[in-house]
Amino acid sequence: MNALSHKIIFFLFKLKLLQPSESTINFWLQSEDTDKLEYAVTQGNYKTRKLAAEALEQLAKPCSIPALLKCINDKVQNVSIACLNALERISTNDELIKTIVKKRFKWVNEIREKREKFEANKGKKHNIYRWERASKKSFDMVKERLKRPIR
Repeated sequence: MNALSHKIIFFLFKLKLLQPSESTINFWLQSEDTDKLEYAVTQGNYKTRKLAAEALEQLAKPCSIPALLKCINDKVQNVSIACLNALERISTNDELIKTIVKKRFKWVNEIREKREKFEANKGKKHNIYRWERASKKSFDMVKERLKRPIR
């Protein structure tokens, strides 16, 4: 693909008609087009955001720190991890590194808490039994009514 086709792809991406492919993001990486990569980090789908964050990590330009900071709390954890990795590589600021470490510890604690909660509830028996559910009762009631003769 030539540069014109990648410009068209970016235009269509801005119109939300298509997502850039991995080869397009690699082209932006090779041409060091941080503006397009930063836009992809904030506006793309989760695969595009992750690839763009990894590309920004390889570029390691400090100008892309604000865009990566916006994506630290992404709803997809893989995107957040890619942004944190990029920030760790780019940043020389101690406060930013501390923030990244806190975020990683928060994730580890959340995973531990979920695992502990799962283990705690593993052997519990629930009070609602299959034969006591409302849908089962109403089904049995309809079945009994259908057995009666019509007058």
